[in-house]
This record gives sequence, structure tokens and C-alpha cells, in this order.
Amino acid sequence: MNERTCIVTRRTGEQGDLLRFVAAPDMSVVPDLKRKLPGRGCWVTAERVHVEEAARKNLFSRALKAKVSPAPDLGAMVDRLLAQAALGSLGLARKAGDVALGAAKVESAVRSGKAMLVLHAHEGAADGIRKIDQARRAVVHMGGPAIPAYKLFSEAELGLALGGTNVIHAAVLAGDTGRSVLRRVVALDRYRGGSPTDLMLVAATGDHDDAAEEME
Repeated sequence: MNERTCIVTRRTGEQGDLLRFVAAPDMSVVPDLKRKLPGRGCWVTAERVHVEEAARKNLFSRALKAKVSPAPDLGAMVDRLLAQAALGSLGLARKAGDVALGAAKVESAVRSGKAMLVLHAHEGAADGIRKIDQARRAVVHMGGPAIPAYKLFSEAELGLALGGTNVIHAAVLAGDTGRSVLRRVVALDRYRGGSPTDLMLVAATGDHDDAAEEME
């Protein structure tokens, strides 16, 4: 009963793998990330390429049985909402004391197995990232958890979410708050095309298919 059909690919999938859209009173198309808005909805595979194709071909009108007009930048709009949700949960993790900042502290959190995921700013230097990657691989080699790493945000975006400056590397620690961040980060990464390697690593942590359901 939880399976839905994508209006672009015509393939069925679990709700967590698709995004829901509804028609607004002004006949625009609105992304319903929490899947709670009233009215008839339609579903699109949770990747930007499919959302943009649905908007470009206006597949929404037929699916919603209404003459709607999707915004030309609908794909970018969804990206912003997913990014805001991820950064918002990251800010909550910081307030809960579940974030380690700086290359040395991140590497320590990884090697101890306390980190649930790692975030690198776009501006991160290759050498710093390589050292943390080595730590991630070492933990897996020793039988520890697979800790995924992502490069989804700029230094400014991470700094704003984490209340700091020069935030290049961050580790979110394991726990309920960390799982919340992971779900949102996975959803954003998947929407942007994802990294097959890191998506496999995330699969080892489990509990991420309900990402869209909890988005702010």
C-alpha cells in the first residue's frame, strides 16, 4: 500500500523513494515533502533530473487532473528545500552537542567509531579530506561501522548552520540526532545524483528510507 508510481518513469516505488507534489490554489505545483498536504497528489522519483523532466513536459497537469503551471525552476526549488531541511537538522545536532568540528576532531570521532557521518565543505582541501577518508577506511577494515562522507555544502552554509567560521570538516555523532541528520543528508545527496560508494556505505547504517517524511 505504500508503493506509488512515478509520473515520469512510470515505475513503482516506496514512498521514501519518491517526492509528492500537489496543486496549489493558484494552480502552481507545490512539493509536499512531508506528504501531508490535502488534495490529489502525484509522485516523482526523488532525483532532480526526474523533477525537472516532469516540469519541462508538464506531466503534472495530467497526473493532478488540473491545468497547473509548474515553475520553471521547480527542480532548484526542491533542492533548496531539501538543503534547508538537512542544514536545519545539522543545526539541531550542534545544539545537542552531537557535532565535532575541525579536521583533528573529525578524524578522532571517525576512528573512535562515534561518528555517524562526515561532511566536507566544497572548499575542503584534498589532503585534509584524504586523511579523514583513510580513517574511515581503517574503521571499516577493523570491523567498525561504515561512516559515509558527503560534500554537499559550502563553507558558508556549514558555518551558518553550525554557528562557526571556517567550517571545512564536520562529523555528526551517532545517536537519534545523528540519524535525523543522516536521513536528510541522504535524501539531498540522492536528489543531486548521489555517490554510489557512499550510498552503499549509508545502507549499512539503515533507517534512512523515511527521510522525506520527517523533512521540515
